[in-house]
Amino acid sequence: MTDKWWNQGVIYQVYPSSFQDTNGDGVGDLRGVTKRLDHIQALGATIIWLNPIFASPKVDNGYDISDYYQIDPVFGTMADVEELIEETHKRGLKVIFDLVLNHTSDQHPWFQEAIKGKDNPYRDYYIWEDQSPEGHLPNNWASFFGGSVWEKEPYGDQYYFHLFAKEMPDLNWKNPQVMEEMTKISHFWLEKGIDGFRLDAFIHLAKEEGFPDVEAAEGEVALAEEFYSNLENVTDYINGLGQKLREDYPDIFIVGEAASADIELAKKYTDPENGGCDAVITFRFFTMDETLKDPRLPLEFQSSKLDIKAFKETMKEWQENLADIGGPTLYWNNHDMPRMVSRFGDEKKYRSNSSKMLATLMYLQKGMPILLNGEEIGMKNLQSDSLDAFTLTNERQYIERALNFGYADSFLLQELSSNTKSASRGVMQWDDSPFAGFSTVEPWSGVNEEANYTVATQESDEDSIFSYYKLLLRYKKTPLFTKGDFKLLETNDNLYCYERTLGNLTALVCCSFSSEEETFWETKLNKWDYQLLLNNNNNMIEGDMIRLSPYGAVVLVFHTEEAEDISEK
Repeated sequence: MTDKWWNQGVIYQVYPSSFQDTNGDGVGDLRGVTKRLDHIQALGATIIWLNPIFASPKVDNGYDISDYYQIDPVFGTMADVEELIEETHKRGLKVIFDLVLNHTSDQHPWFQEAIKGKDNPYRDYYIWEDQSPEGHLPNNWASFFGGSVWEKEPYGDQYYFHLFAKEMPDLNWKNPQVMEEMTKISHFWLEKGIDGFRLDAFIHLAKEEGFPDVEAAEGEVALAEEFYSNLENVTDYINGLGQKLREDYPDIFIVGEAASADIELAKKYTDPENGGCDAVITFRFFTMDETLKDPRLPLEFQSSKLDIKAFKETMKEWQENLADIGGPTLYWNNHDMPRMVSRFGDEKKYRSNSSKMLATLMYLQKGMPILLNGEEIGMKNLQSDSLDAFTLTNERQYIERALNFGYADSFLLQELSSNTKSASRGVMQWDDSPFAGFSTVEPWSGVNEEANYTVATQESDEDSIFSYYKLLLRYKKTPLFTKGDFKLLETNDNLYCYERTLGNLTALVCCSFSSEEETFWETKLNKWDYQLLLNNNNNMIEGDMIRLSPYGAVVLVFHTEEAEDISEK
């Protein structure tokens, strides 16, 4: 594998609305990101991924774009983004933008032209169908946001296709002009100096010909992922776009969101011979124990626990199968998922230890870390105080159905606060001033005001989560943890222990998901010299045994006398 500048990269995801407000409107902005670049640099991240900042009606928090060439006024101006790019590069950092390929806003000029009639030149930019001969919807596919994927056009008699909200019509990638337009948009921003893109929902660019129905009760709609996810033409579209962009910008980095991609698809999408993605983000890592959920209600809004045994098996497969291309992307959370310490750790009793353990376990494996802003200080889920905060169609359907089954408002509020996209979108906690230093006014999304979980408190504390992250990421960038082989070790289901080996260095990473003390036996402890790199709290090494405290994490490096001292890196 040829080394690229991102092979030792650490991505830091910035959700701009929730990061830093500088103009007192309660919404984060581009100047706020620029203001906080030193924090990102001090942490040790190398690539900033910005969620969408383009003009948008905000039906889906910016993923419904009405103008790809304009910055949304809530975030600032073109001058602000140019300053951000310049200041990012001054610090030796890179920046990538979110590029939404699958759909636009219904306010986009292309769609506004398309709805003028079937003869309009922009009509074929989108997907249209007539109603069925019986007068029904074109088919029974369900949207990810609830309801049908079909919506009647405002001035005619056809239906347009929308995989997400009805205000977000899908683009027709069978029309080569769509790729040409996306190529122009990409070139515009690459000329501004950005270093690449995160491709949103690209696995949905192709839809099954003929739009066949799926099995569902009469009059009902059902998800039909086999007909609009990972179809063969997706590879052609994404490779074609990547090849076009790399003709003029051969050094760009492209990471694709491939939520349902399995290992073989991930390898296909990242095949270096085809010029598509350099890496993909799959949502297949986390197998959850669904046995305690109520099958009468949508499973996505109900809490569950990680099936650790299945998780270990899955990660082992991804580590082994993607080893030749640098490993998978490594993450615990993002803007579409609950925060990691709330979902996988213990946000109440062992918040610091479990935050550090989860970071150790995930990011020292082979692959590229992707951090969500705020996880480096142990931010937890945003707690909403009213069911009225949940407005999406599928959220309202869940609430109505659950109330009919007798669930209490308080229970539903806790479940939705823990399992919806808004859980991770509470504003960044900078200090202990009002609104956590994010703004001088009440933030758009709410805030958890917690004095011990702010950047200001933790950056001066050697034992803090932030200080631990800095040290961990420093080690992550060394050859042992970027290039070393991976081997998962046999343990009980509460432990996740593995080795990374490169030449005469072997790292042992040992992590515990248990709220009780755990032990791990390793004969090398009595036979080889070793360095203790990371120890999250009160873990003890006694003879050939590691005694792990609740949510403990220990990292040791074994070496011969001739081996380098990795702790000096």
